[in-house]
Amino acid sequence: MRQISSLLQGLARSLSVGRDRDRDRDRKGNGAGDRKTAVPAVLRTSGTLWGDGSDTFAAVCSRRGEKGINQDCSIVWEGFGCQEGTIFCGIFDGHGQWGHYVAKAVRDSLPPSLLCHWQEALALASLIDDGEKKLGDCQFDLWKRSYVAACAAVDDELRRSRRLDAVQSGCTALSIVKQGDLMIVANVGDSRAVLGTTSGDGTIVAVQLTVDLKPNLPQEKERIRRCNGQVYCLADEPGVHRVWQPSRESPGLAMSRAFGDYCVKDCGVISAPEVTQRRIGSSDQFVILATDGVWDVLSNDEAVHIVAGTPDRAKAAKRLVECAVRAWRRKRRDIAVDDCSAICLFFHPPPPP
Repeated sequence: MRQISSLLQGLARSLSVGRDRDRDRDRKGNGAGDRKTAVPAVLRTSGTLWGDGSDTFAAVCSRRGEKGINQDCSIVWEGFGCQEGTIFCGIFDGHGQWGHYVAKAVRDSLPPSLLCHWQEALALASLIDDGEKKLGDCQFDLWKRSYVAACAAVDDELRRSRRLDAVQSGCTALSIVKQGDLMIVANVGDSRAVLGTTSGDGTIVAVQLTVDLKPNLPQEKERIRRCNGQVYCLADEPGVHRVWQPSRESPGLAMSRAFGDYCVKDCGVISAPEVTQRRIGSSDQFVILATDGVWDVLSNDEAVHIVAGTPDRAKAAKRLVECAVRAWRRKRRDIAVDDCSAICLFFHPPPPP
């Protein structure tokens, strides 16, 4: 597994070599309509990326908060698995002393691990099932099994790493794979995916695609308590439920699922993803993937209208993050601004001017 993962990570690195060159070329024609400058690439920073062989367009932005180093990171991999019309987007939010390192490690390991498990599952399914139609019918099951296996493998590899201390540090992970009109959504933690879709009367509406996996959710709390973990709020943080070790005042984890955080893995905190699917229709316009720093201060509707109301799609993620930062300073003056990061993936070409 490690050898295959390393091989695929090498492929990702080789694709990303041209990223800066491609982004420089994109700046010469930074409007979303200038498709000819875009080539397949991996984007690991703030910026934009066209989907080759499809109409998708991704805008990414990350802004450091007031708590120190930015522990958020992201990846957009166009042509995922060398498949035309397939794109992987992931956003990762670290926490703890070494959370920024954990987030980057998961960002770099999860996509190739997912690809490896998906290729294995696809090969096995093709041996069992006869015909492309049957394989098409079980696409979601293949991706779901692959995501579950990949997350387990990445978390296990992280645990065994001698270069990274993830005992009391970890990260969340929210990602999507869009393959044609099928979008797979996998969530570990409290980042959120929200769809912007057009209603029957022509207005843009928000559809939340993920559940914020926090310790106060009944099924999450039950699992944690079954494993002798504790869930409660501190007196100075009413309403903020955290995970604690039994008889110890640590670590106070604000999410119920994460990579790393091995001090509470025996207390019910897991890295298993919640995996769902969505068939993208003509009314679905874009999806937003954002860390909790955005959703703590902006509602789903606010975020969707900010993105939809940005004339230049290349600036959509930046404008969303800037609005979140301003909302933090307006609504939570006594609390340090959190890191805020977002990916906006548009499904269709922009309307003609």
